[in-house]
This record gives sequence, C-alpha cells and structure tokens, in this order.
Amino acid sequence: MNVPTVCVRAYDIFQEAIRSATLVNVAAGIAILWALRMSFCVAWNTLKTTRLRGPPRTSLIFGYSMDLLRAKDAGSVYEEWAREYGVAYEVPTTLGGNKIMLCDPKALAHFYSKETWTYTPTDFNLFFIRQNFGHGIFYVQGEDHKRSLSPAFSQAAIRELYPVFYNCAYKAKAAWESLIDANDGHSAVIEVQNWLDTIGLGGFSHDFGSLDGKPTRVVKIFDTFAMSGPQSRGELFSDMNETLADVSRKLLERSKEEKEAGIVDGKDDKSIIGVLTKDAGADVQPSNEEILAQMKLLMIAGYETTSVGMTWVLIELARNPDIQSKLRAELLAFGSDPTYDQLNNNLPYLDAVIHETLRLHPPLPEFLRQAGEDDVIPLSEPVRTKSGRVVNSISVTRGTLIGISVACINRSTDIWGADAKVFRPERWLEEGGIPKKDTEVQGYRHLLTFVDGPRACLGKGFAMIELKADGHGGISQGFYVQDEGWTLIRRSRWGWDYFRGLGWSEKMVQSCHCV
Repeated sequence: MNVPTVCVRAYDIFQEAIRSATLVNVAAGIAILWALRMSFCVAWNTLKTTRLRGPPRTSLIFGYSMDLLRAKDAGSVYEEWAREYGVAYEVPTTLGGNKIMLCDPKALAHFYSKETWTYTPTDFNLFFIRQNFGHGIFYVQGEDHKRSLSPAFSQAAIRELYPVFYNCAYKAKAAWESLIDANDGHSAVIEVQNWLDTIGLGGFSHDFGSLDGKPTRVVKIFDTFAMSGPQSRGELFSDMNETLADVSRKLLERSKEEKEAGIVDGKDDKSIIGVLTKDAGADVQPSNEEILAQMKLLMIAGYETTSVGMTWVLIELARNPDIQSKLRAELLAFGSDPTYDQLNNNLPYLDAVIHETLRLHPPLPEFLRQAGEDDVIPLSEPVRTKSGRVVNSISVTRGTLIGISVACINRSTDIWGADAKVFRPERWLEEGGIPKKDTEVQGYRHLLTFVDGPRACLGKGFAMIELKADGHGGISQGFYVQDEGWTLIRRSRWGWDYFRGLGWSEKMVQSCHCV
C-alpha cells in the first residue's frame, strides 16, 4: 500500500470517527488533549528549572504547607533549611507542586530588580484580590503600580498629615485613661489593634470614632475574618464594601463641593485619597469604584500592619524594661512634642526601637510570586542540586513559584550575626552595628519589612511616622509598660518609676491578646 493510499485511508477513518462521535466523546477527547498538553508543559518546565534539594513532602495534598502554618516560628524553620540545603532550596507545596525559597542577598537583589515585570503575584492571588478589593494598587502591575498612589505618599503629603498622627496619639492616651478610671482606677483591658482612626483620618478624612468608644463595623469585620469560613468571609467583604462605599461617596461629594467652591491649599482635604482626587485634575475625576478599591487597600495595608507593629513595640518594651527606661529618658529630655523633622531626625533611640521591632516582627512574614518568564537567578554562594551538581545560579521557567521569608532574612544569624534573635536597638546606633553581609540586603534600612524593588511598600513613610508618633505619645505622656500579661502601667503625673505594687498611684492597662 503506497503513501497516498495510506493518507486517504487515515482521512476516511478520521472522518468516520467524527461522524460517529457523541458530544460527550468529543468533550472527553478535548479534555484529554488539554490534560496531555498541560502535563507536557509542566514536565518541560520541570526539566528546564534547576531542581534543588529541600525538605521531604509530608503530605500528598498539602506538601509542607500545613507544617509551616502550624510552626511557632516559620522564619526559623526556613533558616534551618537554608543551613542544611543552601541559600536556595525547594519546599513542597500543594497538589504536588514546589516553590523555590531564596535566602541569599544577591539572589534577592536580582529578584527585586525584576519584580512586577518578571515576578508577579500568583494567578490565584490576583483573582482573589480582583474579586475582593477591585483594581487597586494590589492588583495593578508594572509602571501603573507606582503611578496609582505615589503622589499621596510623598514626603510633602505625609508632612501635611503629621497633625493627624499626634491628634490620634493623644486621643489614644485619653481613651486609655478613661478606660482605667472607669475600671476602679487600677487596670483595664484594651484592644490596642482595634483602633483605626489614624488610617481613617489620614487615609480618607473619615473618623471611625474607635478612639471615642464608638462601635466600629469595620473593626468587627477584621476581627471576625480570620475565624470565618469561605461563605462567611464573602458576607464580611460585602459588609465592608457597603460600609466603605458610603464613606467613598461622601468623600467624592465633599471633594466636588470643595473644587466648585474654589477652596485653596491649606484648607482642603490633605488625606491620601484627597490628594489623589486633586492630583487627578478637574477633568479626570476618579470613579467611586476606583476610590473604593484604594480605600480597601488602605484599610488592609495600613490598619492591620501598623496596629500589629505598635503592639509588638509595646511587648518588646515590656520584655526589656532597661530599654524602655532609656527610651523614656530620651523622650522626656526632648521635652515638647517634636515637629515632623524632629521626630524623624532628633530622636535616634526611638528610631532604633521602631526599626528593631520591625526587624524582629515584620507584619508580613512571607510572600510568594510566580515567574512570568524564564530567568536565571545568580547566587552569592554555590548550592548543590538534587542530582548532586554544584551551581552558582539557578534557572527558573515561566510559572515557577518563588518564595521569600521576610522573617527568616530579617532574623538570620548568618546575615545579622549571633545576636540576630535578640531585641537590641543599639545595633542601629553603633559603629559597625549592622553586619557587612546585611548591607547586601538592599531593602529599606537593609530590611525586607517593606520589601524592595518596584513594588516596595509605598506607605513606609506613613507607617514610620505613625509608629513613632504613637510611641512618643504613649511612652512620654503617661504610660509605663510592664511584662505581667503585657500590661501598661502609668504612674502619677508627677514622675516615673518601676511598678513595685506598694500603694503608689500606678495605673495599668492590659495590652491585648497579641502575644
């Protein structure tokens, strides 16, 4: 049988198969072809990606993910693996997948230089963000990421918001005193993380009234979210959208009225969203949906992270009374409330305490990205692959998951020295206090707390000023922190001393359930 005859015969068989096939068979065939194609792509990518050593898979379904979730300190687990497997290694993830963890300053510098173009949030994360937070800064990529909020987080814009930070700090002090006085003048339980007036006023000129004791629906939503199931979370997001949509509508109406009235600088809205609406120009007014997306971003990124950060400041001061005394001495010696520039430049020990807290307790301890294209990541020291080959760089293909543990990098003894796990603010003030290897980490102050690269946290200036203002307002204005169930103790207005329990006029505050 010659070749033309074979081709004709094959074509006839193919045509007959099509005519006799049912819809179910066609669908099954397409599904099989798609599965084969995907399997081929995965296999091809796996062959091109450098296969690294790493911990064994403990679950066929979850990989090592559940073990890390249950770990008391996942950052220390990652650090142990880095010692065992090298500065880059594989960790099993869900459904047979793997992620490459980077613990090397040179690899991190390369990674961050390409983030938002080569390395982007995973498809699932982007879908979740789009569904629940809209097309805000969390979602946009490339140059749009910086353009979306940069004007509102400039130094000049934050300087204009400075009075808001101190106003909220004094409101917090007054609220603590009221709670103490209402509870027989000795102690009171306070939810430190439940106060979001600063982000409300500074973010979009809305006073939630949490420091005035008003019930706040948004706080309840955040408190309930972590303990709720998928269906309940959908309802909570719906509630948050409804609450913030009303705030957004009022903000846009106010902005429109101010423009029509010709209000000049100095009297108009200085909040982050207020600056954005002005910066857009008269002909390009942001829509209610755009404003709502950015407001939800500010609530997620600005409220929870800074409140957790401030709580850890209080806890570390409670654990280290000598450090607290040294900080109080600096604040009291300074005297009056500092200006914006003085708070940034003239209180070095306060600055050191804040940075040391952010080093040990980053609000975002870990994050995950996926490669949008093939890449080669250089390493500062060689690692051994699964096959036993020693390499100085690793190849990754499109779709490869890359993980970075901020907690591991910030607290690594290989990077920060033998006392990396110790709360020691002096390291930020001493000559040579920052190890040479850590200076290779190119993040803000050689930390990854605010990450690095094109997607570095735009709000780090806002967060730092808020933390410093709250720290100054609390420690210098009437409260002493003591390590007895995380308590804050205020002595009389005429002086300070350690709590001895001998009938002085001390007052204490329970500082929340965040340990």
